[in-house]
Amino acid sequence: MHLICESEKIEDYLLELNQVNYTNPIIRSNADELFNPAQTEIEKTKLAYEYVRDEISHSWDIQGKRVTCNVSDVLVYKEVICYAKSNLLASLF
Repeated sequence: MHLICESEKIEDYLLELNQVNYTNPIIRSNADELFNPAQTEIEKTKLAYEYVRDEISHSWDIQGKRVTCNVSDVLVYKEVICYAKSNLLASLF
């Protein structure tokens, strides 16, 4: 597989969107609880992955009726569709 970048600027891939609202205080507070400055990037990645895997339910698995799409709602309701689960993981950093 050969991936082709649409932009050479990393900032283009880090834009805050409605779904990935990473400056929301709920998200920042959650990240502050998970991480500390002494942790390596590998440790933070492992913690973030395990948190999303273990603490956030997949809507289908629990037969949930709610569809959470933006990251702050995911943290409030702890229920999510697959796509938003990946957005949460990325937003914690």
